[in-house]
Amino acid sequence: MKEKVIKSNHIELYTEYFGSENNPAVLLIAGATVSMLYWDAEFCRQLADKGFFVIRYDNRDVGKSTCYEPGTTPYDIVDLVNDAISILDGYHIDRAHLAGMSLGGLISQIAAIRYSDRIHTLTLISTGPWGDSDPTIPEMDTRILELHKKAENVDWDNEERVVDYMVEFFQLMSGRKEFDKKRIEKYIRAEFKRANHYISMFNHAAIEGGEAYWNRLDEISKPALIIHGTDDKIWHFKNSDVLLEKISGSKRITLEGTGHELHFEDWETIIDGIKNHINDNLTL
Repeated sequence: MKEKVIKSNHIELYTEYFGSENNPAVLLIAGATVSMLYWDAEFCRQLADKGFFVIRYDNRDVGKSTCYEPGTTPYDIVDLVNDAISILDGYHIDRAHLAGMSLGGLISQIAAIRYSDRIHTLTLISTGPWGDSDPTIPEMDTRILELHKKAENVDWDNEERVVDYMVEFFQLMSGRKEFDKKRIEKYIRAEFKRANHYISMFNHAAIEGGEAYWNRLDEISKPALIIHGTDDKIWHFKNSDVLLEKISGSKRITLEGTGHELHFEDWETIIDGIKNHINDNLTL
């Protein structure tokens, strides 16, 4: 694992990479409020060991990348898409395989429309369509919304209070698989210690934009793999049905009992799924 800071348009994006740069590139795009650490280093190493050059990075407002004052979001989702392409430029990568989770999945969908020539394949994890979904699909679990409201009462400079709150949050997002509290606590403390301004992550809640790409999923010509947990409380599992319908030729891997999480028990399934998806489409 090595690090590299990509500077573009007065923005600094902190990245780390695994494996040989001579291998096919896989860009991992994390979801809202989490840094690249959400893609565990061991997960990245295992993926790289399958024969890939793996890059993870901090979006704006998380980790060591450029952040803004809490309560301000002077960028939109298309800017985050452009950031992803800037990383490919910074690594001198013409085309890459994108793997995006949640918000990262939305970024990946827009990238496949806006920058089709830069993308080989898509892997969309725990996400929904960038466009209209089925109105009968349940929205985000109200318990998560209620917990979000408690955030204003947390002392965000106190590591222990932050850990207590965030553990509750991650446990609520988990599914029926065993919740590894020690692993999550270690992750939260690492995020807290390395962030330029930890609370700035909540700026992601106000991200807007991307209207020009709304309801254009039928234009995505890149092979798409959809990976979704049956117990996802953020993006209900039925959203994966919508993605399958709207993205021609897409395929799905179902994670039984998994919530809105990158659960350790699913790593092998996800990594092998990405490997097979890429290898099946290398000649395209």
